[in-house]
Amino acid sequence: MRINLASIHVSDQAKALRFYTEVLGFRKKVEIPLDEHHSWITVVSPEQPDGTELVLEPDTHPAVKPYQDALVADGIPITSFAVDDVRAEYERLRKLDVVFTQPPTDMGPVTTAVLDDTCGNLLQLAQHHG
Repeated sequence: MRINLASIHVSDQAKALRFYTEVLGFRKKVEIPLDEHHSWITVVSPEQPDGTELVLEPDTHPAVKPYQDALVADGIPITSFAVDDVRAEYERLRKLDVVFTQPPTDMGPVTTAVLDDTCGNLLQLAQHHG
């Protein structure tokens, strides 16, 4: 058994696609229009183009917005992305005007930073040591 898809709910699919590809550096894998306003959109890591796909889901379900708002209010990231050098990634993204809610912070075997994806979520960047 393998993880095939993981989903993240976003407030604006087009804006999210731009952020996740042009800013974070993922690649669009699939975009299939579903109706006038929504598409099935997935992105992948350029390092693993056949790996797990991240679905950029519309946040239209009534449970999504309160859940997202509660996580953001408590500073809890919705998911975590692995990076080789969290400090370098932090500096690269800050130059692109990405807003961080937590700068790189050493936490024993991992260094993390938390950013706002501009579409309703906080994301964690994690560099594992060892």
